[in-house]
Parts: sequence; structure tokens; C-alpha cells
Amino acid sequence: MATLNTSSGAKPHAVVSHAEWTEARRRLLVKEKEFTRLRDQLNEQRRALPWERVEKAYAFDAPSGKATLADLFDGRKQLVVWHFMFGADWQQGCSHCSFWADGWNGVVEHLKHRDTTLIAISQAPLAKIEAFRKRMGWTFKWVSAANTDFNFDFQASARPEELKAGRVLYNYETVEPFSDQMHGCSAFYRDGDGAIYHTYSTYARGVDTLNVAFQFLDLTALGRDEDWSQPHPSGWVRHRDRYER
Repeated sequence: MATLNTSSGAKPHAVVSHAEWTEARRRLLVKEKEFTRLRDQLNEQRRALPWERVEKAYAFDAPSGKATLADLFDGRKQLVVWHFMFGADWQQGCSHCSFWADGWNGVVEHLKHRDTTLIAISQAPLAKIEAFRKRMGWTFKWVSAANTDFNFDFQASARPEELKAGRVLYNYETVEPFSDQMHGCSAFYRDGDGAIYHTYSTYARGVDTLNVAFQFLDLTALGRDEDWSQPHPSGWVRHRDRYER
């Protein structure tokens, strides 16, 4: 068995015959299948969570005018909201949220055929959202929560007094805010009588699996190539039109 030393960032690796490689791969496959079964169980437990009814009325600013939360379902039973970090005084949307959003244009069409609407919601005014959406070439729906409590109610924005105190509720615990805007994803269900229920929300690294690029990188030798001993391991991420060519 030989050992390959690389200078490209990968750790030294054993180099073996095809038969030895296949056997090692089969051993890992056992663990991968176990992980898949555990993930299926976790998904069932997620679906079994109790729901909370959304009683508050929200009025979002949409390209077509004012829109209620019910309007955002677009006639479907389920609504998935990406809490897109884009503050009122920001000049552009978050580069990391953009990293996720770059894969949605096609996905939204598939979700429609499972009775689900995907939409982004931000605190920024609609004019800024529309300008940034045009720049990025996105076609998915995106509305402003600037004149509602929605972002504050769903842990996506910090109020001025929370920023001043240095304490905000995020990912179901009180933490020091890293920004006036926080990312996450929430799911809602609307029944036949029109009642709306909040069924799930996830934040921080809970949204990892929703990033297609990360899932591809996780299959490679170098992986995400991020140093988690650093304060901002994903600091390499840029808007896709801002990378050096």
C-alpha cells in the first residue's frame, strides 16, 4: 500500500488496488445506508411535530400589490419560505442566501406539482428586492416583509432594542446577534377551510441540506475545504457574479 502526499489541500491518502478500494467503499456504504434510514426516521419525526395556527394577519409587499400569507400559497396546500437576509438599509442581498437561491429557478416548478410553493421573504423594501432579483436572474417569487412583524416573529430579523442589548432569539435559543438579519427556512400548511399552520422552521446549519453545491462538494476528496476553527469558515462564498474570473 502506497501513500499519496498532496500539496493541493487534501490529507495524505493511501493508494490501494481496485479490489481493496472496492472493499473499503462497501464498508462505508453500510454506514451510508444506515444514515439514510436514520434520516428517513428523522423526516417522519419532523412530519409528526405538532402544528401551531398562525393567527396574526400579515400584509406583504409583492410585485402585484399587497399580499396576505394565504396569498403566498398561490392556491396550494403548502408554503416553504426562505428567510432571505436582506435588510432595509442593505444595498444587496446576502451572498450566502444567494448561494442557496441560485438553485431555485427550476426547483419551484417541481415543487408546484407536489402542491407546494417556494418563496423568499426579506425585510428590504420591494424595490431593492426586485432590482437585486433582476441582477441575479432569478424568477422565483420574492416579497417584502418590511411593513409586518413576520420576520421578527419567525426569528429572521432582530429589532433595534435586541441589537442594542446584544441578545436575540435565533434557532430556538437566545444568542448574540451576528447581524440584524438571520437566515432560515419555514414551512406552512393551509387546510381546506383556509386556516394556516406553522409546521416547521430550521435555522443556522439546519439549512445545509438545502444547498445543492454543498452536497456535491461533500462527495469530493477536498469536501467543502473550509476551516471550522476560523470564525467564518464559509467566508469564501461570493455572489456568483462577483467571483474573480
